[in-house]
Amino acid sequence: MAEAVDIETLLARPALATLAEPLRALLREAAAGGPCTGGDPPRVLADTLDALALLDADGEVLAAAVLHACPDWAERHAANAAPAGAAIAALLEGQRAASQVWALHAEQERGRSHEGLRRLLLAIVRDLRVVPILLARQLARMRAAAALPDAERLALARLTRDIHAPLANRLGIWQLKWELEDLAFRHLEPATYRQIATLLDDKRAGRERYIEDVKARLGEALAAAGITADIAGRPKHIYSIWKKMQKKNAPIGELYDLRAVRVLVDDVQACYAALGAVHALWAPVPGEFDDYIARPKHNDYRSLHTAVVGPEGKTLEVQIRTREMHDQAELGVAAHWRYKEHAYQGRAGTQRSAAGEAAVNRKIEWMRRLLDAPAEAGDGALAGAFDTELVEDRIYALTPKGEVVDLPLGATPLDFAYRVHTEVGHRCRGAKVDGRIVTLDHVLHTGDRVEILTGKVSEPRRDWLLASNGFLASARSREKVRSWFHKLDRARNLQAGRELLDRELKRVGMQHADLAPALRRFNVDSADDLQVLVALGDVGPHQVVRALADHEREQREAEAAGEDADVIALRAPKRLRPGGKPAFTVVGVDNLLVQVARCCQPLPGESVAGYLTRARGVSVHRSDCASFLRLAAREPQRVLPVEWGASGGAHQAELMLQAIDRKHLLKDVTNLIAQEDAHVLAIDGDAGGGRGRVQLRLSLRVADFGQLSRLLGKLEALPGVERAYRT
Repeated sequence: MAEAVDIETLLARPALATLAEPLRALLREAAAGGPCTGGDPPRVLADTLDALALLDADGEVLAAAVLHACPDWAERHAANAAPAGAAIAALLEGQRAASQVWALHAEQERGRSHEGLRRLLLAIVRDLRVVPILLARQLARMRAAAALPDAERLALARLTRDIHAPLANRLGIWQLKWELEDLAFRHLEPATYRQIATLLDDKRAGRERYIEDVKARLGEALAAAGITADIAGRPKHIYSIWKKMQKKNAPIGELYDLRAVRVLVDDVQACYAALGAVHALWAPVPGEFDDYIARPKHNDYRSLHTAVVGPEGKTLEVQIRTREMHDQAELGVAAHWRYKEHAYQGRAGTQRSAAGEAAVNRKIEWMRRLLDAPAEAGDGALAGAFDTELVEDRIYALTPKGEVVDLPLGATPLDFAYRVHTEVGHRCRGAKVDGRIVTLDHVLHTGDRVEILTGKVSEPRRDWLLASNGFLASARSREKVRSWFHKLDRARNLQAGRELLDRELKRVGMQHADLAPALRRFNVDSADDLQVLVALGDVGPHQVVRALADHEREQREAEAAGEDADVIALRAPKRLRPGGKPAFTVVGVDNLLVQVARCCQPLPGESVAGYLTRARGVSVHRSDCASFLRLAAREPQRVLPVEWGASGGAHQAELMLQAIDRKHLLKDVTNLIAQEDAHVLAIDGDAGGGRGRVQLRLSLRVADFGQLSRLLGKLEALPGVERAYRT
């Protein structure tokens, strides 16, 4: 029969003795139905709470650990959750979400890298205070693992070795890390564990007393030398000793850092003074001194390392560095976990990316700050800072086998395919997310399980390269697609580029435009070279259209500048329609005619200036407009300050859409126009082009050619739409 957990017995424990009264009342209310059975045994729960108390966990964390260990109580808390319990509810949800990582670990093959699962765990846990709860509970379960069946005990030990111990190492939770590693090692390699334990000349408690004695003697010696220092120390644990023996291929007798202390001082001069005091107190071991201050390691790690013969004739390692060097060693690029952990090897979903590394490192640093400064804020206050300052910019999707793939935020199934393998991306024809077929521009989220559907041959599509289509969010993926097209012969690229560019020019009504201005803009010698760049994705079709549109504006500006020079106006100026509100305000002057300059056509939000023409009022230019700058230099007295008014400018465009007549076609078209932030002025439709087809004439207001080009491309991608172009 399972042991019962009584709430009053728990509240009397030292770990919960100082719990605030509202939290004590919350736990009593959740436990009102009686003792808890079927959850963690009392001994495991007690050890969990003691470990969290060792980490100075706040009251919400302790309460969440209790409720998760007692499912019946957690259900009653969820049913009666008050606003005060919202933070605890989030901590409970984080613990439940972590269970999918344990399930994925059980699925994976032994011997594989588990870095992806550790990253996934950090990504799915919204409140990072959940992680210390997970570590404390795992330590408590490992202490009780000897009573479990062999298969369950070994699975628990492997999970500890692969997930929990490395996380504790990264977070600097040494109080739990060493015991997690030793307990996992003890169950997975019992013979080796016993062999090393028998070689040690003292038990851990004795080695800890020895370190305390060393710290006291060294502190007195440094104080006598006038050196202000902080001293910390630790005995090396059995798993760490085994790892060092493996790395150095040396017997235990040749390891000089089984006992070690660290000395932190104010500056570099004090480092060397402290070194002198250490060597004066204890004899140094010949050949065991390293000056990483004068010669830093490749990762910029700086410190003095020396080995001495300490009290009782036992060897002792002493590390000496400044506090600044210590912060760099713990949180910066020199952090020891970065080079002590195994490198991430390149199987599916196991490649490291610079952006992914930066995101994980940032989160680890934040968690260390959370753990190191619990007294600087109230319960949950520092954790709340995560929501505003630590924005997750990576996602972690899963392969069908449960392997984790690190991707940028906004990634698609196509990005996933290229991340798994370049050839998988080239052959991608479709995708399933959690068993449901999705489009290739579907945005993935952390925890999605993605299956890529492939063809027999490599056939990437050129429209994957167009950012406006949203197929690829990763620059790395786009470069792989470009590389594939670069390998094609020039004739095929030329033909494809010509088709892409012609289609775009027809869409915006510029099919007869001269390409010469675009050739100058992109520094190519011929239209063929430009079309090849379009085919390879180095230049987008919409960029060519924009270059041609800019050239047209420059021509109109030259004509307008010539008219401004005339003393007599040849035609009357256009006036605002009755009741219309001006888009601009001339500072300090009322009732002036104001118009947008045709040369640069400024858009709302851009820096603008006015020029007083002879017959057409104030012409508003962009501040950097070349025509305006020439006019202002010639007649600076005509320049007027101008501000944007309440309404912005826009361009009217007439579009034609040819499609197969189907249900909800008009709804899909208008929804897409609204999503692109364009405005519908008029829609007219008729049956044309044959039976079962329809033509829609659309009058829209758009911001610029770029928006028009994106809109036309997305309209043409709608189901049933055969062609969309500007008339």
